[in-house]
Amino acid sequence: MTDNVLIKKLKALITIRVIFVTLLLGSFFLLQVGYGSFPHPRATSNLIIALYILTIVYSVLLGRIKIYVVLAYAQLFIDVFATNMLIYLTGGIESWFSFIMPLTVISASVVLNRRAGYVIATLNSILYGTMIDLQYYNLLPIEYSTTLTERDFLYNIFAHMSAFYLVAFLSGYLSSRLEKTAKALEQTDFNLKELALFNKEIIENIPSGIFTTDINGDILVFNKAAEDITGVGRGTAKGKKIDEIFPFINPPDSASLKEGGRGLTERMEGVIRHPEEGERIINLVISVLKGVVGEETGFIGIFQDLTHFKKMEAEMKQKEKWAMIGELSANIAHEIRNPLASLKGSVEMLRENRVTEEHKGRLTEIALTEMERLNKIITDFLTYSRPRAAEFNIFDLNLVLDDTLELLKNTVPVRNDITIRKNFIGTLPVNADHQKLRQVFWNLGMNAIEAMPDGGELLVSTKKGDDFVEVVFQDTGVGISKENIGKIFYPFFTTKEEGTGLGLAIAYRIIEEHKGEISIVSDPGEGTVFKVIIPNGNGRS
Repeated sequence: MTDNVLIKKLKALITIRVIFVTLLLGSFFLLQVGYGSFPHPRATSNLIIALYILTIVYSVLLGRIKIYVVLAYAQLFIDVFATNMLIYLTGGIESWFSFIMPLTVISASVVLNRRAGYVIATLNSILYGTMIDLQYYNLLPIEYSTTLTERDFLYNIFAHMSAFYLVAFLSGYLSSRLEKTAKALEQTDFNLKELALFNKEIIENIPSGIFTTDINGDILVFNKAAEDITGVGRGTAKGKKIDEIFPFINPPDSASLKEGGRGLTERMEGVIRHPEEGERIINLVISVLKGVVGEETGFIGIFQDLTHFKKMEAEMKQKEKWAMIGELSANIAHEIRNPLASLKGSVEMLRENRVTEEHKGRLTEIALTEMERLNKIITDFLTYSRPRAAEFNIFDLNLVLDDTLELLKNTVPVRNDITIRKNFIGTLPVNADHQKLRQVFWNLGMNAIEAMPDGGELLVSTKKGDDFVEVVFQDTGVGISKENIGKIFYPFFTTKEEGTGLGLAIAYRIIEEHKGEISIVSDPGEGTVFKVIIPNGNGRS
């Protein structure tokens, strides 16, 4: 037990003693209840006065004596002697005040500990037993009723001693339990304070802004990061509605969060104006805040300043854009240089007129072929770089596939050793641009045919889902290597000698325009599977 706790208990003991003496003994004499029957009324009055004087002495000593346990035992011993003196002065065995002795035992247990309770119980037993014995043998000048026998005296002593020790046991047990509970509560209180301090330190030092509100959306907590990000001091923020700080959100409402199906959590992004630094882009997550028993007590929000990241992202996109333009320009230059070289050589030979008529015709044919190749490169590039706007309408996708495959069968690259099979399901209505999808299917079909130089089979199948349609092109060609499979949708990437590398890039852009997906699975020597998924009914008409 610490000195501070013991001082508080001693002060309480002094206070209770004064109240007890004043209310019980003082009123007893003021009302003169049984006053005339006391053997020594004046001595009893002097005892009460002495108790008041002792109270003053105790109060003075409490501020000067530092050995508080000794002072506590001294007070308790004096209380025991004073109680027994009071009993002696008011009739001994017939005294009305024998009930005070258990109170001194309780005081000892509460102020000190269980052992002190037993010490005071023993001291009471010795003093009271001795006094009653001396009274019985008339060794003390205290008269008693002649009707009381020796057995009555013995039983009285036994009853009082039993009461003293029983009270010492019970009060000691309760006192020890109370002390343990007090220590546990003190430790819990300390832990809670430590936890509160720890939480406060975390909240104050976390780089993200944090706020909490009550159920009406009024701000309660606003950490340092929140002040720095918003430029609003916590003193100004507290008590304000949260939408006054973040105007891009509506006042939080748990019902609306539940309707959103987001588990009482909502993410949003918006712009606020910092008083000194201008506009800032904020990413905010707001959730319902619950109490100990699960009741909704308010809302908690965590937010970050994305302004710097958005700026970096824009710069990165700009750099990527210029890098892509550079790479694209290099690829275009490479693709154009080859046919231009052939054209230049043919024209120079024709200009010098050093070839026969037969070679002139051949050179003219080469020049025309290379010009056609140049025209195709430019046309494909314009299709990729400046695609026309899609025109959505509802049609049967299977009919477009039928027409496309029929055209593929009649093209020059399709040989007798290549088989084209279909596995279509019924009708397949879609809301899309049929001309652009025809171009996608043509590019995929030509890619599959060119991947089977030694012959093979192209299987085209369709499938219908709840809100999408699926088209699969599966060939038995040479396949694509692992290092190239991630590049096949890049502009001008090709592994063919005469390819421009724009066919699959155009197909990818068209499917992306339709908010669909195109994927590929391939292994060298085992063929390739292209899967196209298009949303079925995207709200356009």
